Amino acid sequence: MSGTPDGGLADLLAEHASLELELADPGVHADQSRARRLARRYASLAPLVETSRALEAARADREAALELAAEDAAFAAEATALADQIARLEDRLREQLLPKDPDDDKDVILEIKAGEGGAESALFVGDLLRMYLRYAERRGWATQVLEAVDAELGGYKDVAVAVKARGDEGIWSRLKFEGGVHRVQRVPVTESQGRIHTSAVGVLVLPEAEEVDVTVDPNDLRIDVFRSSGPGGQSVNTTDSAVRITHLPTGTVVTSQNEKSQLQNRESALRVLRSRLLAAARDEAAATASDARRSQVRTVDRSERVRTYNYPENRISDHRVGFKAHNLDAVLDGELDAVIDALTTAHTAELLEAGS
Repeated sequence: MSGTPDGGLADLLAEHASLELELADPGVHADQSRARRLARRYASLAPLVETSRALEAARADREAALELAAEDAAFAAEATALADQIARLEDRLREQLLPKDPDDDKDVILEIKAGEGGAESALFVGDLLRMYLRYAERRGWATQVLEAVDAELGGYKDVAVAVKARGDEGIWSRLKFEGGVHRVQRVPVTESQGRIHTSAVGVLVLPEAEEVDVTVDPNDLRIDVFRSSGPGGQSVNTTDSAVRITHLPTGTVVTSQNEKSQLQNRESALRVLRSRLLAAARDEAAATASDARRSQVRTVDRSERVRTYNYPENRISDHRVGFKAHNLDAVLDGELDAVIDALTTAHTAELLEAGS
C-alpha cells in the first residue's frame, strides 16, 4: 500500500468481517453484554473499512483512467483528480490506523468535585453538571446521577454521573480530555462590590468498567450502611439505605445514597469502584508512557487548570490547545463539540507526528 502503513490493516479488515459473522449469529445476542461489546467494536472499525474500500476503488479507477488516457486526453485529467483523491484517502487511513485508546468505545463515569473558591466553587460544580447533562442530551446519551453531595448554599461538593451510549457510539472517545481543573471567573451572587472571583473545580473522567474488566473479590470489600441525609440534615431517610464500600487492598472508598434502596445504592457504588480500580490499573500500566489520563489533575489546584470559563467576557479557553471562543453561554448549555473537536484534532496530530 503506497503511502500508508500496511501493518495491521489486513488484521483489522479480517476482524471486521469476523465480527459481522458473529453478530449475525442469534446465539450471540443471548448475552446482551457481549453482543453490545461486539457491536461497538464493529461500529468503531466501520469508518476504517469504508476508507479502505474507497481507496481500493479509487486506485482501480485511476489505473483504468491511465490506460485510457493514451487514447483520450480527457482521461488524463480524471487520473490527476483521482490521484488527489487517493492522497486524501491515504491521509485519512493513516489517521484511522493510529493506535486506538482501548477505552474509546466505553461508557464513562464523570466525577466533579468542588475545590478552591468555597461556595462559588460548589455552585460551579452544579453549572458543569448541567453542561455535561445537556451535552449528553444533545448527543442522545443516557445519564444517571450516581452520587451527589449537596452544598449548603447550593450546588454540590461532589457529584458522580454515569454517561451511557444508547447505540454503538463510545463515550470515552468524546469525553476523555475533559479531566482536569476547570477554572471559573465571574462575579458571585454574594459579592456586593461586583468584583470578579476566581474558583476552581476538579473533573475526573473514568471509563466505566464492566465486570469482565475488573474482578472485585467480595472478601476485599468492607460494606457499611448508614442513614442518608440531605443538606443540613434535612430529608433524613428512616432506613439505613446509604452504602459506603471500602476496597481494603487499595483503600478506595465509595459512597452512594441517592437511590431509595440499599441494593440500588450498593450497585451504584460498585460501578464507581470498578471504574476507579480500572483507571488506577491502567495508569499504573502506563506509568512510563505518555497517557492522556495521567494529565488529569487529582487535586484541585488553580495553577494546573486545563480550561477557564470567563463570564464577564462570555469566553471559554482551553489552555492545552489554545482554543478560545466567545460563546460561553452556548457551551454551558451543552454546545461542547467545538472545544472537544479541537482537543481530539490536536491529539491526533501529536500521534501522527510521533509516528512519523
